Amino acid sequence: MHAMRAQEQYAPGSVAQQCAAAIAIQPDRDRFKTADGLFGSNPGFRFIGEAGGGAQFQPHGHAGQREDRRQGSEELEQGRWQFHAADVGTRRALRQAGRNREKNMKPIAILAAGAALIAAPVCAQTADPIAQVEAEAERTERVAQQIWQFAELGYLETRSSGLLVDELQKEGFTIRPGVADIPTAFIAEWGEGGPVIGLLAEFDALPGITQSAEPTRDPVADKHAGHACGHNLFGAGSLSAAIAIRNWLEATGTPGRVRLYGTPAEEGGSGKVYMARAGLFDDADFVIDWHPADRNSAASRMSLANRSGKFRFRGVSAHAAGAPERGRSALDGVEAMNMMVNMMREHTSMDTRIHYVITDGGKAPNVVPDFAEVFYYVRHSDADEVRALWPRLEAAAKGAAMGTGTEVDWEIIHGNNPTLPVESLQKMMDAKLRQLEPLKYTADELAWAATIRESLGDDAPELAEAAQIEDYAVLTGYGSTDVGDVSRAVPTVSVRTATWVPGTAAHSWQAVAASGHSYGAKGTQHAAKAMMLAAVELYTNPQLRETAKAEFIAARGEDYVYESLLGDRAPPLDYRK
Repeated sequence: MHAMRAQEQYAPGSVAQQCAAAIAIQPDRDRFKTADGLFGSNPGFRFIGEAGGGAQFQPHGHAGQREDRRQGSEELEQGRWQFHAADVGTRRALRQAGRNREKNMKPIAILAAGAALIAAPVCAQTADPIAQVEAEAERTERVAQQIWQFAELGYLETRSSGLLVDELQKEGFTIRPGVADIPTAFIAEWGEGGPVIGLLAEFDALPGITQSAEPTRDPVADKHAGHACGHNLFGAGSLSAAIAIRNWLEATGTPGRVRLYGTPAEEGGSGKVYMARAGLFDDADFVIDWHPADRNSAASRMSLANRSGKFRFRGVSAHAAGAPERGRSALDGVEAMNMMVNMMREHTSMDTRIHYVITDGGKAPNVVPDFAEVFYYVRHSDADEVRALWPRLEAAAKGAAMGTGTEVDWEIIHGNNPTLPVESLQKMMDAKLRQLEPLKYTADELAWAATIRESLGDDAPELAEAAQIEDYAVLTGYGSTDVGDVSRAVPTVSVRTATWVPGTAAHSWQAVAASGHSYGAKGTQHAAKAMMLAAVELYTNPQLRETAKAEFIAARGEDYVYESLLGDRAPPLDYRK
């Protein structure tokens, strides 16, 4: 009966036979490895396979033999093995044992027959995209926690970027470090042929906000930055998704390449814009993006275009009481500019957003400051409107300097185009998100989340909303992201998952806490699964690829020419120093 089952499993068209055909046989020089990893150490055991269809043992998927490119050595890792015999059932394996001249081979062949019985389900597990992501859960939480502890600011993320690169190198990815003249930017790639699917990985923290993983306000005294936008989760989730995709490509023999783009300084540094400007996305077919959030959504979401700049006023210092007539206050210049810009708001379109912070206003009230600086953001849904608004800020700065007897100059710090959603891709992602099992939390995680919820106000959403998925919709958000420039270079699909307690705002201490907690790691795994399923669909569905690319070209325009809002400036590698 067992023999019959084994033969049925390897019948033409069966899962086992399809898997056996898909998984590459080891080269001759590797095929006759000892089976110590499965059967224990015995120098007399050597499983000999036959090229004409005999039974062979080989590592099962990515859990077997793996090349460590850094050490240049091959290791046999503990993991599943499969019995590969596309045209051999249990009875043939038993016959092989009976006539084998090497006595010590007999027990091995008998055990091989048993392995044949489970070959199909084991192979199916290896080819299961969700199982591939679930196998990365430990990595996701570990890497997210390490980057959360680093909390490095934009363009200074040397340890965070290095950690991701190390993890990718272990899995056989080829690394291109320091791309686009940014030391912490990189591209990691695995595979051959096409399609080429990229994933984005962010990892920069925000200055001026710190918090432990406790569910009550608990600033960390020796820290000056925190992951209040969850970019530690962003980087870790994309890492695990990329490795899972790599393993799925290998296990199934699917042609294609997977890339992970290490993209620093999203928070005000526009790292992806410099990468897009350098043409690093031009040869990718699709890009998959995600972001931590307090809810699950694959809505088609357009962001605002954004340009920022630092306006620096220079005056003359003097004693503010003893010789005020000799001074010319740089701070007066900043305040005069701010007053004029605030009046300008009345005469802008509804989608306009202008905000600023005085980054340097002097050091002592009794000293007329000879230097002051103000940092401005201008946003609008239309990039051309941002370009039109910016000269009005420059005119206000010039007028303020003229009226206060000071001098002014300015530097554009960053600029992002609005995102360009592709609805065929977003609807596909929405469907994939709905295929996933809802997020489930432990009792301790729910108690932790309940305490967080108490800090969010009386109208905070119920905790159960973390397991729900928002209805698909076409939306315009009022934030900005450098993903916008990526989405104008290559068709891009995005998803958001509940890594924070429902009702949590980005850039809050509650977001920092969740990003450093297992609660956030679970939402990150959810995102990795959605990205995995989307990638599989793109690799295997040529009709979707064709439809999405046609939609992308139509939305962007046939005569589209990319223009960044940064001009030709070099990356501001010191903007956070």
